Amino acid sequence: MTSLAVLAYLVAAVCFIMALRGLSSPVTSRMGNLYGMVGMALAVATTLILVPQVRNYWLIVPAIAIGGGIGYVVAQRIQMTALPQLVAAFHSLVGLAAVCVAAAAFLDPAAYNIGTPGAIHVGSLIEMALGAAIGAITFTGSLVAFAKLQGLVSGKPLVFPMQHPLNAGLGLLIILLIVWMCAGQSGAAFLLLILVALALGFLLILPIGGADMPVVVSMLNSYSGWAAAGIGFTLQNNLLIVTGALVGSSGAILSYIMCKGMNRSIINVILGGFGGEAASAAAGPAGDRAVKQGSAEDAAFVMKNARSVIIVPGYGMAVAQAQHALREMSDLLKKEGVEVRYAIHPVAGRMPGHMNVLLAEANVPYDEVFELEEINRDFAQADVAFVIGANDVTNPAAKSDPASPIYGMPILDVENAKTVLFVKRSMASGYAGVENELFFRDNTLMLFGDAKKMCEDVAKSLAA
Repeated sequence: MTSLAVLAYLVAAVCFIMALRGLSSPVTSRMGNLYGMVGMALAVATTLILVPQVRNYWLIVPAIAIGGGIGYVVAQRIQMTALPQLVAAFHSLVGLAAVCVAAAAFLDPAAYNIGTPGAIHVGSLIEMALGAAIGAITFTGSLVAFAKLQGLVSGKPLVFPMQHPLNAGLGLLIILLIVWMCAGQSGAAFLLLILVALALGFLLILPIGGADMPVVVSMLNSYSGWAAAGIGFTLQNNLLIVTGALVGSSGAILSYIMCKGMNRSIINVILGGFGGEAASAAAGPAGDRAVKQGSAEDAAFVMKNARSVIIVPGYGMAVAQAQHALREMSDLLKKEGVEVRYAIHPVAGRMPGHMNVLLAEANVPYDEVFELEEINRDFAQADVAFVIGANDVTNPAAKSDPASPIYGMPILDVENAKTVLFVKRSMASGYAGVENELFFRDNTLMLFGDAKKMCEDVAKSLAA
């Protein structure tokens, strides 16, 4: 590799680091995305132009055109509510790519300067074996996550007897197959390694409940990064190693932060037991319990006469695409002298930062948006908590019911507000399958209907 290529890769790596730094805050996220795009463009251009081993442009250029065209069409058509499953699908492709590169290197090691068939360097064998195994787990695990988020399969955990011993056995088998592959350079060992890893990916994610999918998506992101880093060693590509390590470590850190925010164990995420047994004991409906039901006019009257309103957005807002109508309603409240703020739970929506992206799309000022730990104490002084489509992250059962699958998860303490206005289509439970005790509190007023239409009707009443 030429010195110029090494220098260009270094610049691209710095761009990726700056991208992560920018994405750490909504204020700098646009610049972070720009750094990432520039870094990736530079990396691809450097690989195509300055790396002498790259020659088959008649295959590479059409592949880039086809992939880029598909990506463009998907990006144009995808709805904001479908971003989580799109991210999961992308992770699966990264894992599959790692498996394909590992297979190519194993079949033709001379092309990668790692030896000859039957005489591959042991270090390279370990690298490609780990990259292929992690990539295969990422591929099938991401497919399961996509299917659950898309609603193709039930979001309920699939729990079966001897589940954890089976996963542990497959993990041990993967280690033995790697040893066999490195010792004898057996093609059968490599093939079995991929098949066992594919099966383990399914078995790790199937027992995880739908409510825990945000953490799963984050962890699969980490897996895809480590798979890419492993293949980077096989390809002797420093940029791929750095990029994979950045993605892997940042995804792992984010998963840890989210697990901490849900009072879960990071070990359970890795072992596939996250939310498994607990979610199977989800509480059912509590019978015909009375709730207070209100209208848009009632909500407008209550909020117009309030001094402080805290808005809690959730996945229901995303489904209804209500963020623009919510922003209009908020602007009218601020004109009346009402203090309006937004409270975001770490796992609101179906992926990390889902609600922040939607609010940013509606041009909600960043200084009005607060995370759980920043605003939770303020609910006790708030006149109104306006909950729009959030369910599990506001459920008091997380603090009071040890049998609940969400028990121990920190929630937004909306029940402490003087009045809770809860926008929801029906009394159905949230994604975790648990009835929300907040519905039946004396200070809660249920506003049944489509979230977007409800915000529009409240805005009309405020304007009138």
